[in-house]
Amino acid sequence: MEPKDLARMIDHSLLKPGAMREEVVNLCEEARRYCFAAVCVNPTYVKLCADLLLGSPVKVCTVVGFPLGATLPEAKVFEARECLRFGAEEIDMVINVGALKSGDYALVKRDIEGVVNVCHGKGAICKVIIEAALLTEEEKVKACTLAKEAGADFVKTSTGFGPGGATVEDVALMRQVVGPGIGVKAAGGVRTYNEAMKMIEAGANRIGTSAGGKIMEEALALGRQ
Repeated sequence: MEPKDLARMIDHSLLKPGAMREEVVNLCEEARRYCFAAVCVNPTYVKLCADLLLGSPVKVCTVVGFPLGATLPEAKVFEARECLRFGAEEIDMVINVGALKSGDYALVKRDIEGVVNVCHGKGAICKVIIEAALLTEEEKVKACTLAKEAGADFVKTSTGFGPGGATVEDVALMRQVVGPGIGVKAAGGVRTYNEAMKMIEAGANRIGTSAGGKIMEEALALGRQ
């Protein structure tokens, strides 16, 4: 894979609670340099990123109901709407994990649909974080099925704040469940070129990582060999 093609699959992420303005500025500068798919930041930095990336092909992605997913559906809808108003073009929302594990599938689907509808009404993309490390295999299948039924554009493995991150096995399972029609984003613990490529080979077409610059340096070094 050409480095430029890999770059267009990376969501360059900075989601730690203590992220400072200077770090977000550096994130956007790096994203511009490599022409990543998106930067992924907490809602408070959406407007800053939208201003910094104006005129760039790099999208602004943010998170909703993050990282627990246990907020009210109405709160997620409001948060998504406000983030879109401030310039976000992609929303990564966390499912209600407890509702899924309780078998309240109607609530899970309604929760997802609310954010999906707000996103699609503004021409934005909605990715659904299932937090796979908290789920059984059966629950992973159900979460992906509900996300697909609710009209999501992507399913995503992890927040990066749960008990585990992306695994090749989870990515392959998620791709199998959703089929070729929607995206699969591998996020959480993907920090090297080799790890990114394994996720892509398993079926991911987007990588969420805070190590985008390092991954690209490795990709470019391999290209020069």
